[in-house]
Amino acid sequence: MKVDVKGHTTVIKNTAEGVAAFCEKVTHEHVQFAQQNLIIDLTHVTATLADVKLFSALSKVHRKGKKSFVLVALGLDYNAVPAQLHVVPSLQEAHDIIEMEEIERDLGF
Repeated sequence: MKVDVKGHTTVIKNTAEGVAAFCEKVTHEHVQFAQQNLIIDLTHVTATLADVKLFSALSKVHRKGKKSFVLVALGLDYNAVPAQLHVVPSLQEAHDIIEMEEIERDLGF
């Protein structure tokens, strides 16, 4: 697991583990990242829709804290992803979503 903090955003990259083990590890260490917007980078593994859904509970908990939670995964049918998860194909799109959500929060939405 590689962690990269830039400003109000933390990018956590899965470097070696399976997606389920990685999700469990991030969930266990979530307290460290609770005050940051989170980007979970799964581009170095082949993630399935079922793998992405493993992050649903963590996403819900994190967003309750008024922080963004975005997954980056390649090769998925993004229309099949549950609406409560933000899944995009690139890190740039993840940063763009976080920026838009911060603007919405600043405006009171």
